[in-house]
Amino acid sequence: MGSTSDEGGSPILSQQLLLSVAEELKLPLLQIARQAESGRLTGETDLKTIQATADTALRLLDNYVLGVRLALQPEDFNLESVSISSVLYDTGQQLDSLAKSYGVDLELNIAGKFGPVLAHRQGLQAALVSLGAALIEAMPAHGKKHQLKLQLATHRSRYGIVAGVYADTKKLTNEALQQGKELQKHSRQPLLNLTHTSGAGIFVADNILQAMKLDLKASRHHGLHGLGTVLQPNPQLQLV
Repeated sequence: MGSTSDEGGSPILSQQLLLSVAEELKLPLLQIARQAESGRLTGETDLKTIQATADTALRLLDNYVLGVRLALQPEDFNLESVSISSVLYDTGQQLDSLAKSYGVDLELNIAGKFGPVLAHRQGLQAALVSLGAALIEAMPAHGKKHQLKLQLATHRSRYGIVAGVYADTKKLTNEALQQGKELQKHSRQPLLNLTHTSGAGIFVADNILQAMKLDLKASRHHGLHGLGTVLQPNPQLQLV
């Protein structure tokens, strides 16, 4: 008999994540099609916008594939000594064009000096990029009248070193995240209170982190609310 289990990592949830990704990809593909059609009619094509839209779609798909590979072949992905500040910087570079297209001011905030942590660098960066993209796309719908800002930040907690994405909204809570996970099996927009899209980027990030034996959690940083994960310092390479 085929399995219909709804436990984490089950066929049902795996299929639902794929459906969320497919649903999320519809919008950028539709935008590219409309921009191409407009360019054909007017003779003016906004190549920068088309490229940013295409890059966002490709990153979501690449990060989904990475999460699947991490889950299926964990032995091929070894932990390494990783600089969180470097990961956050590179994450910001990947998100810069998308943030500008949505009128979001992207900031990097490193609260202190940290030694390296143990992580899978590609997986950690992919998770943060997926989180950042999902929140950037959601921010204009929150109706803020002032400048929209998103922080890529890290700080120390009693559990380890936290790396996450933060915004001026109180909607980013563990309760909202857990509710979204439960609704994922039944709803096309399980994270409606967090993002006006399917929230696939958040679920992709969660999937990647789970494959790395990490948890996606709501977090706070300097009065801002966000989503992030707790990483453990590399005991052999900590700075004195």
